[in-house]
Amino acid sequence: MITIVKPGLQTTVQDLGRPGRLAMAMPPAGALDQFAHRIANALVGNGPSAATLEAALMGPSVVSDTDCTVAVTGADVDVIIDGAVHPSWTALWLPAGAELRLGPIRSGARAYIAFAGGIDVPLVMGSRSTYMPSGVGGFQGRALRPKDVLPIGPRTRAVEEGRHLPTRFRPVPSSHFEVRTVLGLAAYRFVSESLRDFTEREYQLSPESNRTGYRFRGEPLDFVEREAPFGAGDNPSNVVSLGYPLGSIQVPNGEEPICLLRDAVTGGGFVTLGTVITADLDLLAQAKAPDRVTFTPVDIDTALRLRREHAEHVDNAVAAIA
Repeated sequence: MITIVKPGLQTTVQDLGRPGRLAMAMPPAGALDQFAHRIANALVGNGPSAATLEAALMGPSVVSDTDCTVAVTGADVDVIIDGAVHPSWTALWLPAGAELRLGPIRSGARAYIAFAGGIDVPLVMGSRSTYMPSGVGGFQGRALRPKDVLPIGPRTRAVEEGRHLPTRFRPVPSSHFEVRTVLGLAAYRFVSESLRDFTEREYQLSPESNRTGYRFRGEPLDFVEREAPFGAGDNPSNVVSLGYPLGSIQVPNGEEPICLLRDAVTGGGFVTLGTVITADLDLLAQAKAPDRVTFTPVDIDTALRLRREHAEHVDNAVAAIA
């Protein structure tokens, strides 16, 4: 068992998510930075689907009632065990009764804490991930609070303390993010000048951002004039309802693009300008206000190739842990 001493700003139980349920209006949820989640699990000997703690902006402090191996990945942060500072991206020994806490985040937005055996909360629709808008999964469907007690599953294999992810596989800290984007499904609703501006401008991440979506501040975008079709509202950003793939960028009123993330609704009536490619969603997950983002257009064939390359990169990173 682990006990939450301080929960941090927002700490939730997450795993790889529950894909394949959009038809049930259930978003995937799961770790926003899937790479960091998988590496944390690999460092402590867990399989990729084991549940970790995702800590946003300010990490928690926890105490385990048994000796265990832990690892912290993701944001650039010190790992502090009973006052001693340890590196992230490394398997660490957490003695029974010792307090683990995270120092201030220097860059990035989310840290992932893995415990050997995984956070053993009940499966809901095949996943332990927390989906807070509906109170589903995780620990009581919510962010963690002081004195919460979470079960840890049985350790699947022993690993050596000190094993780590080589530096060459670790993300480089940054406050500017270039994310590649496939334009569509409704890019035709924007005038060509606005489409060009969208891919050339720099946007600033708004504090009004969370696991549902990242909101960006920038110059307004202009729509092609039209007569509103039956089933859509009069606002030019309204369309007849469509599905929202993970990473979709909607632009309500043409004012502030919103990139929909893992807790977003599965469909709606706002125009979608593009979709951030799968390979760059982990990168985007580590952006925080007031970081800056540019959206670089790529075609679908490039996006598919980059997705394959990203999957190979993750596999190579796991294999390189030593």
